[in-house]
Amino acid sequence: MTLISSVSGIRGTIGGKVNTNLTPVDVVSFAAAYGSWLKTTLQTRCTVVIGRDARISGPMVQELVQQTLIALGIDVIDVGLSTTPTVEMEVVRQKAQGGIILTASHNPKQWNALKLLNSKGEFISQADGELLMKFVSNQTFEFSEVNSLGSITQVDHALTAHIDAILAHPLVDVAAIKNKGLKVVVDGVNSSGGVAVPMLLEKLGVHTTPIHCTPNGEFPHNPEPLKENLTDLSAAVSSSDAQLGIAVDPDVDRLVFIDEHGVLFGEEYTLVCCADYVLQHQTGAVVSNLSSSRALADLANTYQVPYYASAVGEVHVVEKMKSVNAVIGGEGNGGVILPSLHYGRDALIGIALFLSYLVKENITVSKLKTRYTNYLMRKQKIALSPDWDVDALLAFVVNAFHSERVTTIDGVKIDFDDSWVHLRKSNTEPIIRLYAEASNETVIEERIKTIEAAIAAFVASA
Repeated sequence: MTLISSVSGIRGTIGGKVNTNLTPVDVVSFAAAYGSWLKTTLQTRCTVVIGRDARISGPMVQELVQQTLIALGIDVIDVGLSTTPTVEMEVVRQKAQGGIILTASHNPKQWNALKLLNSKGEFISQADGELLMKFVSNQTFEFSEVNSLGSITQVDHALTAHIDAILAHPLVDVAAIKNKGLKVVVDGVNSSGGVAVPMLLEKLGVHTTPIHCTPNGEFPHNPEPLKENLTDLSAAVSSSDAQLGIAVDPDVDRLVFIDEHGVLFGEEYTLVCCADYVLQHQTGAVVSNLSSSRALADLANTYQVPYYASAVGEVHVVEKMKSVNAVIGGEGNGGVILPSLHYGRDALIGIALFLSYLVKENITVSKLKTRYTNYLMRKQKIALSPDWDVDALLAFVVNAFHSERVTTIDGVKIDFDDSWVHLRKSNTEPIIRLYAEASNETVIEERIKTIEAAIAAFVASA
């Protein structure tokens, strides 16, 4: 059982002991810290938007968070079952001072989390997170007197407003999609996507076959939208006359497609394809994180626009996108950020862009994939030993590969001419994440073995 507290929020497993799991005491403490930070920083009466995915623990956690904020004199806008991008947009639409999304994203059902937003509907910055963590450490909360308590307003049209904004976006060709008469299979992993994605597709005139779309929080498979977890979707597409399959994670900020043959399009290529479509209509920079495929940089080179890499994490991608005025960006895990809609990973706008491109090109999903550089990527996890000094390990790796192009803004990324490897500490799990990409499996295997040898040498020398 685990509890991970960081500047971006708190994440953990439900039940167990205080301070080691996500217990009611921990939820209340962190919600109080967020509310106290917000009030102290803004020096005004605050309103916070709250939404959640369909996790079994969601209603319980939401009640704890909302009542804690009310006790601090903060007003709450409750959007209930929702998506991460919907809550982000609702903060702006409601002119609220902040937002909290109750979701542990791709983690299994025993997990939940509080993901924290600022008044722009964006994840709070590193600097703001550090200030908030002081409230967590000091537990200096001052609750309101009875006549100054906050209130709860329930809003049941936030998702509709989000979808309407997508349909009104100039890059979304609603008429063309409707005229195509597409058939799509959707895996909503029994969470918010099981409601949001079919709702969007219905308004786009797409015939939808839902699987795992009952929002009861009983995830039918590991909720991370990876190939090995999407066998049901692949089978459903390949056995039907659907043009594609769509899968999202529990809070609908990650997006994966399955082609008409039931073959994974590739989570890394969700952003690449959407960027291809956007760059046909807008000229500007593109951004992804250090762990994302080189295919986006290759695409940028084709359009002769700048490509930039950021540290991993949505907040870092957004910061880089703003600094270079990017027209699109995101992360290779299926996260698409379209700043002309909002600065947040949004599977729903990703679906609308992808379908617009697909029907206007009058092409199959499998044929579309052949337009891009065909890289292979390996993603592994290295369990952390309590005895390891992880920072020393990463420094050891830097020294071992000093003759290559090494980037250290987020862990260690080693760029070779024909491949790259990225090592970084996870913000959500007690592991090191290892990413490697090349044009074939042989090169990937060689690179990983080289990295593993360096790690073994570090352990031996420690």
